Amino acid sequence: MIQEVLVVEGKMDVVAIDKAVDADCIITGGFALHKKTLDDIEKAYKKRGIIILTDPDSAGERIRKFLAKRFPEAKHAFVPVEDATAHNDIGIEQANPDAIRAALANVRTHHIEPTETFTGADLIRAGISGGADASRRRAQLGAILGLGFANAKTFLKRLNHYGVTREEFETAVAALEEDSE
Repeated sequence: MIQEVLVVEGKMDVVAIDKAVDADCIITGGFALHKKTLDDIEKAYKKRGIIILTDPDSAGERIRKFLAKRFPEAKHAFVPVEDATAHNDIGIEQANPDAIRAALANVRTHHIEPTETFTGADLIRAGISGGADASRRRAQLGAILGLGFANAKTFLKRLNHYGVTREEFETAVAALEEDSE
């Protein structure tokens, strides 16, 4: 049983999670977060902690940002877009149990005071910004590091806010290079 409560968007997300792990979940019902839902999330946050596991799409990212501001010590798990896409739909409910377990094994905590470890130059050197193949490489690197998919600006913020070390980054970039050979 996972100690923290998972915060997800919908009922079908809970069904997918139940196939992967033993965990309690709170459903946001999308971005229309009702007061009772926020109260439930706050109680779970204070008592057990929460892991935000929203869909890897723009709506999921808006919900994640809103919750991260309200619950700054929340943990975050990301299922890569390619692992959460099926039947012309993107969402946690589309992810297989292994993808959900992998995301939960790579949970990150958002740091209120970000580090300034990484810069845009690091992204360019790693080939994850400014190049023809940058988006695909960024998605792969996000999967390796447990940061999910994001545009270059958001990816840089995640690197600096989620406690990624220089060593983790370099190891992940090297793994990308090995995979492309």
